[in-house]
Amino acid sequence: MSRPPHARESVLDAFAQILMDDGERAATMDATARAAGVSKGGLLYHFATKDALEAALIERLRVLVDQDVEEISNAPEGVVAAYVRTSMMEGTALDRALLGVSRLAQGGSPAAGTALHEIRERWADAVRPHVRDETALRLVLLVSDGLYFNNLLDATASGPLADSSELDALAALVRDVTAPGD
Repeated sequence: MSRPPHARESVLDAFAQILMDDGERAATMDATARAAGVSKGGLLYHFATKDALEAALIERLRVLVDQDVEEISNAPEGVVAAYVRTSMMEGTALDRALLGVSRLAQGGSPAAGTALHEIRERWADAVRPHVRDETALRLVLLVSDGLYFNNLLDATASGPLADSSELDALAALVRDVTAPGD
């Protein structure tokens, strides 16, 4: 009997959620199968080992980052402003994959740590042609990191760190401050 096509994605979603909520040690194969609503056999059909499950989540992150880079590269407001504006955690598939892989890295996964460095460089490569120099690039990346981190901290508080007009103004300011000179 074939497995439903969404079962694999449900397993990855459940695995990422456990990682985010409870950390790497809690994200066992049994816990993942339970959270995904599949049998252990169903889980093993898609992912024979926890290493395979981790590798699939890392690959999902890479695909989502590629999509994100494509989106910011084609944004009408420009790459820098789009990158900053989209640095707020909104519970997207990219956010969940990024947090899940981050938890794997915190748990000591070399593959996850390597992947995080690679995606950071992927974003940097997308932004680099649109800023004046490496210091400006670092500023853009650090502002983005700060927005993401502070929004993550604020996720359980009363509301978002900034409303959309404030975020748009900040994105435009960072774009203007880091733009290449004429």
